[in-house]
Amino acid sequence: MKGRWLWLVIIANLLVLMALAFIYPHLMVSPGPLAPGHAALATDCFACHRPLHGASADRCIKCHALPEIGLRTTLGVAIVPLAGGGAPLKRSFHQELTEKNCTACHSDHAEPQLTRRSRKQFSHALLREATRERCESCHAAPSGSLHRQIKGNCAKCHTPQAWKPATFEHDSLFLLDGDHNVSCKTCHAGDHYDRYTCYGCHEHTPARIREQHLEEGIQNVENCAHCHRSGSGEAEGDGGE
Repeated sequence: MKGRWLWLVIIANLLVLMALAFIYPHLMVSPGPLAPGHAALATDCFACHRPLHGASADRCIKCHALPEIGLRTTLGVAIVPLAGGGAPLKRSFHQELTEKNCTACHSDHAEPQLTRRSRKQFSHALLREATRERCESCHAAPSGSLHRQIKGNCAKCHTPQAWKPATFEHDSLFLLDGDHNVSCKTCHAGDHYDRYTCYGCHEHTPARIREQHLEEGIQNVENCAHCHRSGSGEAEGDGGE
């Protein structure tokens, strides 16, 4: 008899706890306070969460209209970059995502310090493939002297996993020393960095180069860097072809 009453008490307590979790979820199961922008929803967990299923992207976009996400707040106020540029954003990558999965990047609860996980890093794999190839659609062009000369796909030198270090090192292909420390367009005409020409300099004319190399029995004079790895003038590659 005593064991039966003990089970009844345990079951009753569990039922009370479950009821409280549904009635006061912000007190019973919340992992921490909400972000300031959602503070008004602190006592309305089901505005974002489906019972027993967690946060739902469908509920997010009831307030955050998909075309406006990243551009305007739910009140219609234009969003200004945190960097302090002063001008509202004119474009956002949110509309270019392959699926509506807000929780893949966002968590509006400030978790307790002991259990707080590091913020999820944005994955470019969430973007449509065509968008991943257009870095400039989200990122401002670098202002360095080298990048000002380059108009092309960033992926030729950089990867979405890490902007630095760049995967391209010019010295591994051709050492820019001596007279060859020139602007990119001297060798890469028309901003085409997948090919080059040595005839951007007045000293290198096709006829003169061909004549000099034929004297040494060299037929292939199209790929100069195949033999000449720097501007020293001497063949350092395979040569003799």
